[in-house]
Parts: sequence; C-alpha cells; structure tokens
Amino acid sequence: MRVLIREAIEQGEYNVIGEAATGEEAIDMAIELEPDVITLDNILPDMEGSDILKALNEDGLKSKVILISGVGQEEVIQEGLALGAVDYVTKPFTSEQITAVLGKQHPVS
Repeated sequence: MRVLIREAIEQGEYNVIGEAATGEEAIDMAIELEPDVITLDNILPDMEGSDILKALNEDGLKSKVILISGVGQEEVIQEGLALGAVDYVTKPFTSEQITAVLGKQHPVS
C-alpha cells in the first residue's frame, strides 16, 4: 500500500520525505520531519489511524493529515475527521484521487 501511495504522490509532483511501516515509526517520523501533509493508512501492523492521530494531536503536530481507509468504513472516516484529519481517500483509489485531495490541502507551486 505504501508503494501505491508513494507512486500516486510522486505522479502529482509532490515530494515524499518519509515512509513508515508501523504506527510508532509514523509518529516518530512525523514529529522529526514535520511534513506539510501526511497520508495515513488507517490500518498499520501495530495500531490504527485513530491512535496515530491522537498521538500526533498530543504532540501538537501541525501537519495536515489525509486518512486512507477502506470502502465501507464510514465510522472510521468520521472518527478520523473528528480527530483532526483534513480529508480522506477510500481504497481502492486512483493516483488522480490521491493527487486531487493533496492539491486541495497543499497546491503544487
């Protein structure tokens, strides 16, 4: 999933500055790198997106978070938005969907 997301982001002429395989790694990288936008898959091996969003909120991170969730997970999406995610994309997705959502949050200059 990370490869597909990275490829979609790069096709939209955005720079990927990091990728995380686990929730803990994602939190650490987000705090260290302070990216403009984070794409966050809802399901990681060690935690769910909502747990990561809570941790990022506790740290006061200002990055915009775009949640990536499976079709039919409306409750998960609503929880993510309530926890501060600015938008979401449902799986399966196209590169165009990812870049459209990114463009709303961080237009390419």
